[in-house]
Amino acid sequence: MFIIRQAVNGDMPQLLKLSRLVHSFNLPQDKDSLAGKIERSQRAFAGSVKEAKGREYVFVLEDLDSSSVIGTSAVYSKISWAGHPHLFFKVRKREHYSRDLGTGQVHVTIQLDTDETGPSEIGGLILAPGYRGHPQKLGSLLSYARFQFIGLHKKWFQQRIIAEMMGALTPDSHSSLWDYLGRRFINLSYTEADTFNQRSKEFILKLFPSIEIYTSLLPPEARQLVGKVGDETLPALRMLEKLGFRAQDHVDPFDGGPYLQARRDEIPIVRHSLALKLAGVSTRGSHTGVVSCEGEFGFRAVRSEFAIGGSASAMSQVRLPARTISALGAETGLKIGVTAFDAHGNAVDLNKVSTPKRKQGSRSRR
Repeated sequence: MFIIRQAVNGDMPQLLKLSRLVHSFNLPQDKDSLAGKIERSQRAFAGSVKEAKGREYVFVLEDLDSSSVIGTSAVYSKISWAGHPHLFFKVRKREHYSRDLGTGQVHVTIQLDTDETGPSEIGGLILAPGYRGHPQKLGSLLSYARFQFIGLHKKWFQQRIIAEMMGALTPDSHSSLWDYLGRRFINLSYTEADTFNQRSKEFILKLFPSIEIYTSLLPPEARQLVGKVGDETLPALRMLEKLGFRAQDHVDPFDGGPYLQARRDEIPIVRHSLALKLAGVSTRGSHTGVVSCEGEFGFRAVRSEFAIGGSASAMSQVRLPARTISALGAETGLKIGVTAFDAHGNAVDLNKVSTPKRKQGSRSRR
């Protein structure tokens, strides 16, 4: 059985091991940096962080049969504010036409820009290579659980949510875009620059040109990376597009990966997640999806069947299989987060499918 839960200090050794199998700055290979992420996450889950800009929620995916941490993902309540901007390249198309020649060209330009309006961000979705393509679709579980978490705690997150997709890297984890462009102005490797960016953004604003740059001046292997993702990122890109995320002509200044954006309340999983009271055990569920609990062991979520009461008075109640209740550490009476999915992986509006139908011939009172 696989479970999503909040990261704890004891996960450090396995998360460090996972960080060496993948390339992601959301999962630093540095022990101190990783410890800082876990500490900030624990404080956020505990409700001790009062301002949205300090809330960082880190989830891990655990294989309960082997007690192995095999994946992680994260949600950030607010990623920018006054004095702490979000940095990106604004991508534009410029048309040039010569009347005398009777011909013209369309050029792509990029320009460093900032955003201090403070969107929320999802990020850090990482799955151990050996578990990719698993029949239980563990990547989607990692992603969907965090959207359910947002849906259950909407007031903690902004209406605008963005997602950074990692650009295409070389086999040795270098970015050709950075090598041909960024390094001309900042004498750091791609890894060094992106790592330092986690602590400070001042060096980019001071050293990088603020003017529009024509990508046609770059070698083909660099300019073709603007707005592109690597092969390993494609499944995550398709998953987010299915949820309504769209590119906004913003790309990462380090590797050129696109930023996607969606409105919080228009994301189907966020919109259709409910909090229902656990009424007890069910041997057979009428729905299948993600269920979660925030009890004694903190946030936990699994993919499971569940059953919702069939009468109007029981619409606020849910029943779960005994194994699910045990995995969540739930007790009767606790609130359970539920999100149902259909056979195509689309979130289902339980308020519609679970509403009991009036028996034929019955009359309503006026």
